[in-house]
Amino acid sequence: MAGLHHLEIWVQDFAAAERSLGWLLGRLGFARRDSWGADPIGASWQIGDFYLVLEAGPAVSAGHDRMRAGLNHLAFTVPDADTVESILAESSQHGWTLMFAEQHPYAGGAAHYAGYLEDAQGFEVELVAQQ
Repeated sequence: MAGLHHLEIWVQDFAAAERSLGWLLGRLGFARRDSWGADPIGASWQIGDFYLVLEAGPAVSAGHDRMRAGLNHLAFTVPDADTVESILAESSQHGWTLMFAEQHPYAGGAAHYAGYLEDAQGFEVELVAQQ
C-alpha cells in the first residue's frame, strides 16, 4: 500500500517558518521530532508514521511562490468547523493571514467548510473540516 512517508519544505527564513508553520503543525497535533543545524538549519514534526521537514540553507535558491509550478498549498483535515475557527482565531498571532475572507468559510465550495491561511513567506495552508 502506498502512502506519503514525509514531506520536506525548503524555506528562505527558518525562524519565520518555525513561527508560522511550526506553530500550526503543533496546533494540528504534530510532535516536534528533531532539529539540526546551523547550515543547513531545520526541524521535523511527526504525526503517526508521517513527518514534515522545514529546512533552510545555502542550497535554497529563491523564495517560495505558490503561484509558480510546484507546491501550491498544504491541506489538513481537522475534526470540525469549530476547530477550523479556533485555529483561525489564533493564527494571526503566529504570522498567518486569512485568505479569501469575503468567501470564508466556503471559498472551496458550498459543501466544503475550510479556512485558508497564508504566512509572510507566501506559504498557503487549507484547514478542512471533516463532515
